[in-house]
Amino acid sequence: MSATLATLLHQVEPTWRMGLVERLDELAQESSGPWNNAGTGHAALCELNYSPQRPDGSVDVSKAIDVNEQFLVSRQLWSFLVANGHLPDPESFIHPTPHISFVWGADNVAYLKARYDALHGHPLFAGMEYTEDPAVIGEWAPLLVAGRDPEQPVAATRSLDGTDVDFGALTRHMINRLVDTGAVSLHLGAEVRTIKRDGEGWLVRGKGEQGKFAATAPFVFVGAGGQALTLLQRSGIEEARGFGGFPVSGEFWRTTAPEVVERHQAKVYGKAAVGAPPMSVPHLDTRMVNGKPAVMFGPYAGFSPRFLKNGSLFDLVKSVRLHNLVPMLQVGVRNLPLVKYLISELLASKNRQLGALREYFPGARAEDWEKVTAGQRVQVIKKVPGRGGVLQFGTEVVTAADGSIAGLLGASPGASTAAPIMLQVLNRCFPERMDEWAPALEKVIGTYGISLAEHPQCAAEALSETAEQLGLRVNH
Repeated sequence: MSATLATLLHQVEPTWRMGLVERLDELAQESSGPWNNAGTGHAALCELNYSPQRPDGSVDVSKAIDVNEQFLVSRQLWSFLVANGHLPDPESFIHPTPHISFVWGADNVAYLKARYDALHGHPLFAGMEYTEDPAVIGEWAPLLVAGRDPEQPVAATRSLDGTDVDFGALTRHMINRLVDTGAVSLHLGAEVRTIKRDGEGWLVRGKGEQGKFAATAPFVFVGAGGQALTLLQRSGIEEARGFGGFPVSGEFWRTTAPEVVERHQAKVYGKAAVGAPPMSVPHLDTRMVNGKPAVMFGPYAGFSPRFLKNGSLFDLVKSVRLHNLVPMLQVGVRNLPLVKYLISELLASKNRQLGALREYFPGARAEDWEKVTAGQRVQVIKKVPGRGGVLQFGTEVVTAADGSIAGLLGASPGASTAAPIMLQVLNRCFPERMDEWAPALEKVIGTYGISLAEHPQCAAEALSETAEQLGLRVNH
């Protein structure tokens, strides 16, 4: 998020100078790291949690369309950066990878068919395919059907517009480019401890490998992942009051066995278990990291009081304030199925976890797989008037009334939608400059200010142009 915001700011104000502070000794070692997330370019092509089923059996696809639009904005930013030499060969961070939704059981098959019917006529989903034929599914993703009961009803959709993204590599590419141009000074191994008002700006203090440090700035963005909540609380801004965080950890099983990797070239998403958070939707994913292929399955949700993978066991406790204690307790009481689900996941044996894998890959062998710990996520707890504490599974931009400080809370859909979320930050923090910046933003993002859902020709052109620039498929 910070890399994306800095990139956009450099495009609209190339004379501005920015400081980027990272508490670890390397960039992108938390949630942006390739093994800390699924690497899915979240375009809602296969993620079923973005298209819930209504009581009457129809499917609400409004969120799916919104997420797809947002990802296309990010693709346009990356395409611009590649075309102008600001990013290296796109193969170093993005790869064409089919996105498949796969379900079994009569009710789930009916749901997936209703979802397909609601989506495939939309210009952003025009290339989507649907089948209930196990033989066709076997051509798309052989591991899904080999060894499966032939009498079991199954269905799948496939979109060849899908991608696998190494967000860690992308983050490093963007920041290194900004450092090389002199737009950003990078400070590694330096942890921000306090953010306090300093006149019309902010005084940022912390401690690093070189000792204590302090800096002043008229604008601060807190892109510290799960730790953003704590830093926003320390800033004292009124807008951060009432917010809390619910940390959720996760694990994946990973394999590099050639006989598995060679037979699975797709990202396959299913339906989440009852009571599971959206980030726990099971998926069997092709990954390409540092030029080497792998397959991951998960995530298996768990609980840790840390707000970062490399955080403190006291993060959750330190985030509790008088203003968010009641909302946090209300969320705990209202989400008992989620609590029950997390406890069951924590107690799950290795055999039970492998059993979940075999629901997608019946022929999976335990000896081919190793367990890896995913990045830490902190779901937003928000105080809503008239409703009290509410657990949110999206992202939340928090800004001070004067726009001098902003931060991002939440997880899903995360890095895939970094560009539109950071455009939101610009709008909220620099409203008086947006008209002046519009021409530059239109060069960076060709559809800036245009609703792609309402302009199908623009959507088709943006898909085609970014696919060509990024070396992706054009499936329309």
